[in-house]
Amino acid sequence: MGNKIFVGNLPFSATDDKLKELFSQFGDITEAVIIKNKFSGRSKGFGFITFSSEADAQKAVTEMNEKEIEGRKITVKEATPFNPDAPRPRRSFGDRGSGGGFGGQRRGGFGGEQRGGFGGGRGRFNKREGSDSEESNDQQEGY
Repeated sequence: MGNKIFVGNLPFSATDDKLKELFSQFGDITEAVIIKNKFSGRSKGFGFITFSSEADAQKAVTEMNEKEIEGRKITVKEATPFNPDAPRPRRSFGDRGSGGGFGGQRRGGFGGEQRGGFGGGRGRFNKREGSDSEESNDQQEGY
């Protein structure tokens, strides 16, 4: 194990100094940094601490992992270098419906079945199921 640890799920109110203070009981800290959004300056909720010795870092991981800080259970583990080639987990934003973009299910998107078109749409001006002509579709829409 190295002497740098990752601390995740930190409260957004945490600062570099608070982080250093929280972990200083485990040994000499050479660096404590919370990662922030480069535009807003707001904490991203995680940070890194570098200890002067591996033994201190291991002790901090053992003692602090899953500990509750300001109502949040923090994650503390050995820091690993970022690998840009490693597959990243896909985030799911739930079922946002369809439409928009290139593709899509029943509506929207380039080639999105019978409705929508390039960039989305709600199928408002296209045939509805069971209608015989575009004119009757316009009447159904109230035009």
